[in-house]
Amino acid sequence: MTLRPEIITVFGGSGFVGRYVVRELCKQGFRVRVAVRYPHSAQDLKVAGEPGQIQLLQANVRNRPSVERAVEGAWGVVNLVGILFEEGRQKFASTQSRGAQLIAEAAAADGVQRFVHVSAIGADEDSESSYARTKAQGEKAVRDAFPQAVIVRPSIVFGADDDFFNKFAAMTRLSPALPLIGGGKTKFQPVYAGDVATAIANALTRDDAAGKLYELGGPRVYSFKELMQTMLKVIDRKRALIPVPFFAAGPMGVAGGIVGALPFIQPPITADQVKLLKSDNVVTDSDAVGTIEDLGVTRMATVESILPTYLFQYRHGGQFHEVAPDPRSS
Repeated sequence: MTLRPEIITVFGGSGFVGRYVVRELCKQGFRVRVAVRYPHSAQDLKVAGEPGQIQLLQANVRNRPSVERAVEGAWGVVNLVGILFEEGRQKFASTQSRGAQLIAEAAAADGVQRFVHVSAIGADEDSESSYARTKAQGEKAVRDAFPQAVIVRPSIVFGADDDFFNKFAAMTRLSPALPLIGGGKTKFQPVYAGDVATAIANALTRDDAAGKLYELGGPRVYSFKELMQTMLKVIDRKRALIPVPFFAAGPMGVAGGIVGALPFIQPPITADQVKLLKSDNVVTDSDAVGTIEDLGVTRMATVESILPTYLFQYRHGGQFHEVAPDPRSS
């Protein structure tokens, strides 16, 4: 492969979606600079491209000098930094709002040509959820500092190592039931991480994407209950799905937040996530908002085709488990 001369700095490149983005950028021939807090934990990324194609660089979005060093000489920047819950010094405001602002300001000052900021569907400055509110604040800060930035808002992103299906599949090992917050009626439009990565890479290179907002959703809308039913079918486990009204889910979220404050423990759900579940997470039907198809991704992977490729580990017997054939297919 002939490498392109452009350098793309990817903040959050060692995360779940970030790893897909790094691989896609390498596939398109870019030189990739992965800006991460702990480079020693991302050494495996170096084999995602050709020898010398990927550089790991220490950077912390709370530290301006490190951010400026990470964008120096880059042609493009992708910001994927975000958190699902707060822990230690990692707070929503410092990462998703002020961190995004620092990156955009540094990119503009250094003359970066292309900038893609990854937000989330549901970003809203008036939201009662701190996650959604700071995502919206981050979008505004990026737009103010770098007006031609492309902003993409994915729905729930799935794929190997995701924080959604893996979490609930792991819960089935310990619990005979799964909670359906709000009755499981919240709507989602899950999108495959590989498709999100392609959309982000395309957003960097398309002149017509500059300054626009895109919402990325998969080919089908599901209720939360339908997603749990699909996941249980894939792992071939029977678990009761118990509706939990929002007023009862609130205390569960508070308890989860307390557990999550403990070192190295991921909470099953937080109070902020309960607030998020009160709103559907699907692509907006508006001419002012672009879609994943507008970024050139027209053949999207489905939940049903991808989940079996990584959730098999939660079946009894793992990959050797034999799933009974669906009688409807005979």
